[in-house]
Amino acid sequence: MNLPNKLTVSRLILTAFFLAALFIEFRFHFTVALVLFVTASLTDLFDGIIARRRNLITDFGKLMDPLADKVLICSAFIAFIELEWMVAWMVILIVARELAITGLRLLAASKNLVLAAERQGKNKTISQITAIIALLVTHSYDDWGIVGQLFAFEIAGHAWAWWVAEISKWVAVVLTVLSGFLYLWKNREVYLNDC
Repeated sequence: MNLPNKLTVSRLILTAFFLAALFIEFRFHFTVALVLFVTASLTDLFDGIIARRRNLITDFGKLMDPLADKVLICSAFIAFIELEWMVAWMVILIVARELAITGLRLLAASKNLVLAAERQGKNKTISQITAIIALLVTHSYDDWGIVGQLFAFEIAGHAWAWWVAEISKWVAVVLTVLSGFLYLWKNREVYLNDC
């Protein structure tokens, strides 16, 4: 197994530890979850860079890399419903989009078509990761002592970090839905021809 594929598998393992840190209460558990999520997100960045630069692109990587991304992102958002950090309808929109696009890509693959990722999809992923990190920061900065006070400055009755998290959630949902709609519309011949 090459290095990019090892990083992809490590992302799946880190997702399990991330979820454990979210739900098993111990000192600084949200901070630990934040560190694990950021680490897992960085494996996504590095596995792609290394695979392209060293020409280590494999069928395993083509399948598992986007799957590992979706497992990490969707797991975080679903966990946030249980923690009451997000409302269910927002998460349903995000997860439904990810499943719809995965289904479209599988349908295209069955027809020997490859659907490339688009800029809107990359922006969507960045917005989702930003929202998740912002929510984790909002719920962990109290543990950071003096450094945490930098995130506690209040604006209109809430810490500015809370406002960043709230805005990030809405941006992630809007970009997720918009990018999904545009991708499904652009590639509509893939599924309309089967109707």
